[in-house]
Amino acid sequence: MTLSTPIFQTRNSNFSEPKARSKNNRPKTLVIFAIVAAILFWASAFPAIRIALNTYTPTELAFLRYVVASITLVIYAVGRRMSLPRSRDLPAIAILGFIGFTVYNIMLNAGQMTVAAGTASFIISSGIGIIALLARLFYGEKLDLKGWLGVLLCILGVGVIAFSKDGVLQFSSGTLLVFVATLAISIYSVMQKSLLRRYSAVEFTTYAILAGTFFLFFFAPKAMFSISNASFGANLAVIYMGVFPGAIAYIAWSYVLSQIPASVAASYLSLIPLVALAIAWLWLGEIPTMIALGGGAVIFLGVLLVNQKSKSDRF
Repeated sequence: MTLSTPIFQTRNSNFSEPKARSKNNRPKTLVIFAIVAAILFWASAFPAIRIALNTYTPTELAFLRYVVASITLVIYAVGRRMSLPRSRDLPAIAILGFIGFTVYNIMLNAGQMTVAAGTASFIISSGIGIIALLARLFYGEKLDLKGWLGVLLCILGVGVIAFSKDGVLQFSSGTLLVFVATLAISIYSVMQKSLLRRYSAVEFTTYAILAGTFFLFFFAPKAMFSISNASFGANLAVIYMGVFPGAIAYIAWSYVLSQIPASVAASYLSLIPLVALAIAWLWLGEIPTMIALGGGAVIFLGVLLVNQKSKSDRF
């Protein structure tokens, strides 16, 4: 490669948006595979965060995780000569990168300082209700009476967990931080759909992660100093989270959102807590309290109600 060869190619200004996909031609196998990949990798991220937080602060962990993710995606982008985003889309990409990666990860990491991995996964799964509401407001995706009841149950379940600590009901600031992370990732999930009409899942995820990592660079000096004092397990967890839950899972999720309605896609997030609980139990020995499980059950019931779609809405 010569110095005059661009790493990223400039996107054609005459780029035309892809035509709407027919449901009959939708690559169902790839969508299912992408859903499974996102669920497994994101579920494993919750216990991995707990491991890394034994060494790193929430902001340090967020920065290092997405430096790894950015390096992974840049290597791929260079190899595939990925095009640059259009200039008019840069503000939206920057905002979504900030919300979906900077805010989400700092809030989630800070919340998991006091919230168990399995409990945090239940709270994040309540994002299905938020996504359904936002999808209705911005894209006109329909939600019937059962769906709205499901949204209310999701909020109720989060409220139960938010005031649950050590088996008794009391205020938990850590849970509220995780809920802020839920709001952030829900906004990111819904608002990216308009950009996914112009960019592939890999392209958009690359742009958004690079933008989110840019805002995290404010925490770079301290994070780089902490690496030498970190345990091998913590550094391994950071690398794992950057490559798999950080890069690959978000690419898979963007692909799912480009293929099916956001409210339907979000319903599959209900499976994450079940997988996360199993991984956290095997990896960390975490056993959630009965109150937390009760709140999780309420969230899960709400998720099921939101997912009561007509056959024509499913993929």
